[in-house]
Amino acid sequence: MRLFSAGAMRAVDARAVALGYPSLLLMEAAGRAVAEVAHRRVPTARVAVLAGKGNNGGDGLVAARWLAEYGHRVGVFAAEGQKGDAAHARSALVAYGLPIEPLFPPPDLAGFDLVVDALFGTGLSRPLAGEWAALVEAVNASGLPVVAVDLPSGVPFTPHLRASATVALAGLKAENLFAPGRDAGGELWLAPIGMPPAAYEGAGEAPHLLLSGELAGLFPERPTNAHKGSVGRVLVAGGHTTYTGAPALAALGAYRAGAGLVFVAYPQGAAVNPPLEAVRIPVSEWKGEALARAKVEAAAVGMGGGPGGREAALAVLARGLPTVLDADALYPEVLAAYRQAGVPAVATPHPGEAARLIERTPAEIAADPLSAARALAARYPGAVFVLKGGPSVVAGEGALFVNTTGNPAMATGGMGDVLSGVIAALLAAGLAPLDAARLGVFWHGAAGDLVGQVGLLASEVANALPGARAAILEGRVRPPWRVLPGEDP
Repeated sequence: MRLFSAGAMRAVDARAVALGYPSLLLMEAAGRAVAEVAHRRVPTARVAVLAGKGNNGGDGLVAARWLAEYGHRVGVFAAEGQKGDAAHARSALVAYGLPIEPLFPPPDLAGFDLVVDALFGTGLSRPLAGEWAALVEAVNASGLPVVAVDLPSGVPFTPHLRASATVALAGLKAENLFAPGRDAGGELWLAPIGMPPAAYEGAGEAPHLLLSGELAGLFPERPTNAHKGSVGRVLVAGGHTTYTGAPALAALGAYRAGAGLVFVAYPQGAAVNPPLEAVRIPVSEWKGEALARAKVEAAAVGMGGGPGGREAALAVLARGLPTVLDADALYPEVLAAYRQAGVPAVATPHPGEAARLIERTPAEIAADPLSAARALAARYPGAVFVLKGGPSVVAGEGALFVNTTGNPAMATGGMGDVLSGVIAALLAAGLAPLDAARLGVFWHGAAGDLVGQVGLLASEVANALPGARAAILEGRVRPPWRVLPGEDP
């Protein structure tokens, strides 16, 4: 399943038309889907439909007609100047007998129970200003629930509408899952509208969405004669005097993700207290002598943010182990060394760490994580990247993936360390780096969703991994949207 930019979806629409599919049928299906969601939310609502000039407005005009069919009292407020399909939708509404009132000055919404936002959708290239901004602010001030068509109007800029539900038409848009659209959109619905399957072949570089049905088969099978040395041995190298919990959490994550043995190597003077099951290896100055004692299949390096991450990463590199690179191991020279040696690496930067790898600011990376993830993979070919965030993005081997699990409660210290341990355990079990990263990110997020809301700890997420694995395998991990006409993605 793909995630579309506005441009990619326009290309899909154009391809459908080129294949001979009438675009007016797509608009009719889109408007009916919007009406269906609005009707489900408030079956007896008095609905105000706000329609812009473009196709988004046309979808709203179709929705108004169907809402009237469902028995709603509908007020239609539309801008002048519709063309093409939107003009046909306006004519159909007039023929149906619903009056259309001017959109400006902003209508009085006091007599309505719900607003359908069909002003702009994905067609906005700059912030709203003037009367349009005033209209959006008036709708927000009304306190009425809003059903948005594709996106709340104004997103991704400010001001924008705050919707209680958003209907993504034909496919999910990036703004539906990334801030600020994710926060502004409310409950998310995906509405198929009869788009010819062949039209999606023009999606180009649209990212893939990580979903349980496609990932469940990646879990390593454990034979009945398994033993602790046969199911994956992981080395966690990290720790610093002020970050003693990080390697311990990575070790816990690796064990909970199925590793048979976990070795924790840490500098002298770092009071690291890993799980009782871990094998502790003190290493002085990261010279690597003790590392040879651990006959491991994969490593996680950089737990703790101390000054020795680069040295640790290079010490592990000498052994040729597939490695998860995090925190203080994330430097251009480290990634270059792994590439030159041909050693598989999964890098897990947050926006601040990514900034030093591709010479952008953290704010720029947070504002466009898809572009940043592509840039990371292009700058450091051979490595797989997990750009952590809400949601996380996985990039590598010419592909891009967006995670669909996880929640804001996971924004606490140590979550990334647990993730590094999970990915390292999957590498040690024999998964390819891209598969380990995809499954690790999805599994880690599912564990966070399983255990709860604000206040959860990284260790709780680690301990929830076995239960989350069962939920994924049993098909109980649901994406963060609902689908018309049923509930399944």
